[in-house]
Amino acid sequence: MKKKLRLGMVGGGQGAFIGAVHRLSARMDDKYEFLAGCLSSTPEKAELSAKELGLDLTRSYPDYKTMAEQESQRDDGVEVVSIVTPNHMHAGPAIEFLNKGIHVICDKPMTATMDDANELMRAIKSSKAHFFLTHNYSGYPVIREMRSLVKNGELGNLRIVKGAYLQGWLGSKEEDSGSNKQAEWRTDPKRSGAAGAVGDIGSHTMHLLEFVTGLKCKSVAADLTTFVEGRKLDDDASIMIRMTENVKGNLSISQIATGQENNFTISIYGEKGALHWAQENPNYARFSRVGKADQIITRGGAIQNENSYAPIRIPPGHPEGYLEGFAQIYSDAADIILNHKNKNELLELLPGGDSGMQIMKFINASVKSSNNNSIWTDLSSI
Repeated sequence: MKKKLRLGMVGGGQGAFIGAVHRLSARMDDKYEFLAGCLSSTPEKAELSAKELGLDLTRSYPDYKTMAEQESQRDDGVEVVSIVTPNHMHAGPAIEFLNKGIHVICDKPMTATMDDANELMRAIKSSKAHFFLTHNYSGYPVIREMRSLVKNGELGNLRIVKGAYLQGWLGSKEEDSGSNKQAEWRTDPKRSGAAGAVGDIGSHTMHLLEFVTGLKCKSVAADLTTFVEGRKLDDDASIMIRMTENVKGNLSISQIATGQENNFTISIYGEKGALHWAQENPNYARFSRVGKADQIITRGGAIQNENSYAPIRIPPGHPEGYLEGFAQIYSDAADIILNHKNKNELLELLPGGDSGMQIMKFINASVKSSNNNSIWTDLSSI
């Protein structure tokens, strides 16, 4: 019988969206067993949540510090913990568990503030345990195939990148409805951090462009806007970016784009070709090459590269997407923790502390730029 990693969770109780996503994804490849949790900051709600999930109530904890202390002392204590709280509660639990030698899988972005990010990085560097971020789109098979094509030089020298992430769900002041928990914390600077839309979905856009290209964002010129009256954080942004190797680009980020659902697209342009991908149809990408007909990349398609680490769970033509992207992060993290033969290659793929810090700098540089009449702002200044 293969070993399953013992998994705990902080956050993700009643009324939480992302906790269920993480639990489903962790189960998908049968590499984890969910055994313990601090599922809410309210002890009563944490216990009710544990009952609903069938969790042993002796391993339902009133706070994350108690959980870390007691689980680390058990012979059968959790080996990995998922952090699925609002942004302002990422650093504390992550640091606590890392200090106990327990691996951490954390929802993105890394933290709410740069101070917390710096403190967390210190804990990551001093811990023997691993830290992973669930930038789930980097787990999509077609995205990993695109990354391999770029890495293998199929596009030639890269020139420009384009990213857009358009949603419409915050077109009105949903945070005041009293029934939209997601809107409440995502628009609250105390819980979300310095940015709204840029931190929430702009972070995904920037991370994916860096993941596919292998480049890093160096500086930004950003125009962040809050269109909904009374809202405290940005709900729309236009951002020009300069990346390493003289690659230029721009991002269009919005959560008030009326009629849009989850319209996330990226394009990578090089001297010999280009790649285009859209999240709402994630099993396909278009590969354009100079002087040749366009080719469609599919899961398991003819041009799949070895070592792209783009595994196929179900036959091509049966859609895979959002949950499977999370599941791939969990599956790869398990292989790293269990010292799989491809551990080093997988460590290059999975978002961790360094990529988390890079995105934190991108978020805060964008805010700083916008607050200073959209002047070019180096990420190194953050």
